Amino acid sequence: MHDVVEDSDYTLEDIENMFNPNIARLIDGLTKISGVVSIESSMQLENYRKMLLTISDDVRVILIKLADRLHNMRTMQAMPAHKQLKIASETLFIYAPLAHRLGLFRIKTELEDISLKYTEPEMFEDLSNKMEELVNKDFEYFNKFTRTISEELKKAGLEFEFKKRTKSIFSIRRKMRNQHISFEEVYDKYAIRIILDSKLANEKSDCWKAYSVITENYNPNPSRLRDWISSPKSNGYESLHSTVMGPEGHWIEVQIRTKRMDDIAENGFAAHWKYKEDSSGSNQLDSWLRRIREFLDNPDNDSEDFIDNFKMNLFSSEIFVFTPRGEMVTLPKGATALDFAFDVHSEVGAHCLGTKVNGKLVPLSSPLKSGDQIEVLTSMKQEPKEDWLSFVKTGKAKQRIRQSLKKEKQLITGQGQMTLERKLKVLKLKATHSNIQKLVNFFGLKNPDELFYKVGLGVIDNKKLREYARETAGLVNYFKRRIVKSTYAKQKPLSKEATKDLMLVFGTDEHEMEYTLAKCCNPVPGDRVFGFVTTAEGLKVHRDDCPNAVLLQSRFANRTLKAKWIDKKGSFATINLLIEGMDRIGLVNDVTKVISSELSLNIKAISFAVDDGLFTGQVTIEVSDKVALTDTITNINQLEGISTVSRVGKFG
Repeated sequence: MHDVVEDSDYTLEDIENMFNPNIARLIDGLTKISGVVSIESSMQLENYRKMLLTISDDVRVILIKLADRLHNMRTMQAMPAHKQLKIASETLFIYAPLAHRLGLFRIKTELEDISLKYTEPEMFEDLSNKMEELVNKDFEYFNKFTRTISEELKKAGLEFEFKKRTKSIFSIRRKMRNQHISFEEVYDKYAIRIILDSKLANEKSDCWKAYSVITENYNPNPSRLRDWISSPKSNGYESLHSTVMGPEGHWIEVQIRTKRMDDIAENGFAAHWKYKEDSSGSNQLDSWLRRIREFLDNPDNDSEDFIDNFKMNLFSSEIFVFTPRGEMVTLPKGATALDFAFDVHSEVGAHCLGTKVNGKLVPLSSPLKSGDQIEVLTSMKQEPKEDWLSFVKTGKAKQRIRQSLKKEKQLITGQGQMTLERKLKVLKLKATHSNIQKLVNFFGLKNPDELFYKVGLGVIDNKKLREYARETAGLVNYFKRRIVKSTYAKQKPLSKEATKDLMLVFGTDEHEMEYTLAKCCNPVPGDRVFGFVTTAEGLKVHRDDCPNAVLLQSRFANRTLKAKWIDKKGSFATINLLIEGMDRIGLVNDVTKVISSELSLNIKAISFAVDDGLFTGQVTIEVSDKVALTDTITNINQLEGISTVSRVGKFG
């Protein structure tokens, strides 16, 4: 029914009327996901964020979507190979980890195995065959192990059943790749699972009783004991794991759990509804969903931050630490003492001055381990520091630190702007946009906000501002002396005859100086321009949009001059035009007619080339001002077959 709204004329209102609001809400959530995740387009980071918004609204939407994805994976044999690979990769990246995080072990395992079938088909086939041989071969070994402990478990008054769990093909492949080992070197290919039929009140004691029976008969490996009964995983998983030396000297993993625990382990969140009042694991899962919602709702987080944090929560192992009151806190493996402080409360983390772990003072960056008891020392004078971001691990801590640093920077920037305006006034300079931009260039900064921030911090102080003021005051005089003394000019300035009606003035006092036009951008009268003093060729005039303008004005701001046209008559500049379009008979003649006959301009060079019916033309002309140039481009553009006419720099 989840495809009805998309594939028919029925609306959500129709669904609500025919069924109920809850069903309509689920369908709406699935429709939103379908709009984000489709077989036709790869899932992008922002799309993951939108999809995961549905989790904390109603986790059943994701449960249905996971079931839908599993059905798609089972039935995509006929798809093209590239689509199979794309869908399998998406599944491994987001759907399988989601199933794991929600405790849906069977779905997660099948999604991973089918994905491996399409991402590494030869490896999948090889491992499948080897596992099939192994299962048949070790059947007697399994029976021998269970016979030994079966009678002892019965004597202990326990009701139970044995299950043999075979490690998934994907898990074996991952272990081989991560540990660089062969198939034969993977020792935990299967495990013995002991499922106890216990009352809720006796679950923990019965599990430990069974553990005692097993370890009395087989020697355990102490380093391989995993107690998820006392501290369930955040996806609700509860079990007691141990590795023992079995018959014939082989290590074998034993998993002990009750029927209730096994149901939750296999079916995850879907099984919590049956045990809601009794399950401590569901509280852990609810807490995780709340953290996801908090992170999603924060507008300051970009998509990459979100995915990094979300994947960490999906894939990371967990540690269990304690507050001074003995309350347990679950954190990702690798979390620091400062992460703990932020997990307790955002304000506790923000004002964290130090931490005590097991009664000893430790740095805020100290990684925690399971069993640690942490006390947070705070001070209202303490504020988040930028270097904290280099060692915190959790999304909550990073989010809160960035928010605080952003607010602090905004405050300092505002104060810096007011301070700069006061200081410029003392130096008899106006805080105009132009002057502010000159200051930005002078100090080699990116934008005015960075300037205000550095003034607010005191990095740019009175001494540096006075240096700028002195250089600004003496700038024009310096350029005048530099140009007069320059005897190295390689480019002859425009003659008096050519410039009798043309005047450019420079600086705030509008001084007239000798100059040459830069060939990199070929300015013409009417263009927005600026002057730049070269080391050997005197004053060069560049267009404001010259390709070199940004470099010159940012790196050599003290050698640039404001320039202004006073008169726009009597001089000619050489301009290059690039003309493109569809070829036809008489096209070149029409172009030259517009330039020479209609506009009376001089053509200095012309060349046209044709390729498969499309032409590219290059024309060099002389124009007196920007108006003439604009008219030329407009008139040529109106010719039949012309697609573009643009002004460019040098050809070739």
